[in-house]
Amino acid sequence: MRPPRVTCLNIALRKAYKGGMKPDLDKPLSGWRRQFYSVIFESDTRAGLLFDQALIWLILISVGVVILDSVASIQASMGHIFNVIEWVATGLFTLEYLLRLACTNRPRQYALSFYGLIDLLSVLPSYLALVEPSALFFLDLRILRLMRIFRIFKLTGYVSEYTTLGQALLASRRKILVFTSFVLMVALLMATIMYVVEGPAHGFTSIPTSMYWAITTMTTVGFGDITPKTDIGRMISSMVMLLGWSILAVPTGIVTAELTARSSGRQGPSGLPKGRRCGRCGCDAHIDVAQHCWQCGSALPPH
Repeated sequence: MRPPRVTCLNIALRKAYKGGMKPDLDKPLSGWRRQFYSVIFESDTRAGLLFDQALIWLILISVGVVILDSVASIQASMGHIFNVIEWVATGLFTLEYLLRLACTNRPRQYALSFYGLIDLLSVLPSYLALVEPSALFFLDLRILRLMRIFRIFKLTGYVSEYTTLGQALLASRRKILVFTSFVLMVALLMATIMYVVEGPAHGFTSIPTSMYWAITTMTTVGFGDITPKTDIGRMISSMVMLLGWSILAVPTGIVTAELTARSSGRQGPSGLPKGRRCGRCGCDAHIDVAQHCWQCGSALPPH
């Protein structure tokens, strides 16, 4: 009986697992798809770095066009130029989106990911605006044009600090949720007290209205549309303002502590700081002066 034929993929997977490294199942093994993947999804090569920089400038120019297009005087004189820039940017973003789907092994997973949805939202409004307006009776074309501002979120994929901030917020979500619930309980308590002390005669017509007053006072916004008239109410307002000063700094401290912990603990599996990524095995735990990968011995890409 003939043994089963071993494909190149099986050999690569066996080598990867034998070396103790989890293979990147999204990255093609060879061919033009691997080359495009290295340029589009990675920044370890000069081509990938130039691609990221060009895409960042394209995003900024496109978002700037959307902002300037909302000014009536500028739109009247430069509307045709903005239209050309918009369609050029839309075409390039569409090409980038299709290439991302084509060069990954799991296009469906990328299309449903956060960045995949942002890529789709950045080009979809322009194409929807071409549809007959009668078919879009439930949408305003101006809203579709303003939805192009979603392109600004594409920047999060090219600045590592955005990712670090998102991870810090995600890791702190339970603490922030507990703090938010505490603030809501305090606001509800103060709103109930003010509803009893001031009453409908002074604008506190209900507990929800009193909660609106408590939140605006606690955040030191104080619109002034609802104000206490009695001495006891003003004393309670002063307490709420001081309480707001003391507790609103808590979320900032929580997120800052998480950011500090992640910045100080940014190390690879070997205890080395994360740096350049090896093009062969994918390891990124290398010091700045390293010339070869400590795991597989391959030459590292230049800085």
